[in-house]
Amino acid sequence: MPARGHDIYYHQDFDEMNQDVLSAAGHATGLVATLLLTATVVLGAMHSGRASSASWPRFALHAVHRNMSLLALTFVLGHVVIATKAHSELAWLNAVLPYSSAPHPFWLGTGAVALDLMFAAIITSVLRVRIGLPSWRIVHVVAYASWPLALALGLGIGVADRRISWVLAVYIGCVVAVAAAITHRLLAADPDRDARRAAQAGQR
Repeated sequence: MPARGHDIYYHQDFDEMNQDVLSAAGHATGLVATLLLTATVVLGAMHSGRASSASWPRFALHAVHRNMSLLALTFVLGHVVIATKAHSELAWLNAVLPYSSAPHPFWLGTGAVALDLMFAAIITSVLRVRIGLPSWRIVHVVAYASWPLALALGLGIGVADRRISWVLAVYIGCVVAVAAAITHRLLAADPDRDARRAAQAGQR
């Protein structure tokens, strides 16, 4: 085989291998980001429900929740970088501007909304003192919608992943964990909430 032809085949094999590596890395970072985002939501629900113990005081739970959210965002950004490398038709703008991408506009747009909400939660947390607690609380609560949106992206666009039993089990586990955390939050006693209700009842 001529040297030029050998080089062409070599580059084709290298490109295919590189594409496989990027694809695997994209799936891995996306799945890890989903797990971290799930942990963030669960910890947030526990913290707002005032869950604590001698070994896990509330300030420690808050710190873990904050650091977990930053780690989740890091993996999401890594996932975006890999996706733009693996797919030439995607750009950074598609990751932050919802429904601006040509391939899979609905699902990728859903992911863009989730990323924007994560940015909003982190930025408003940094500016919490300036914007005030009520505004921060509203944005923070709305930002929790990033979890179901990210989950929808993974299930909607990851057709091949849905056929892998253990990956599907991970998604189901995430749903169960968040559902349990929210249920516990709704049923947990909240002294501040009870005090506000008592004060409102006394004013009537």
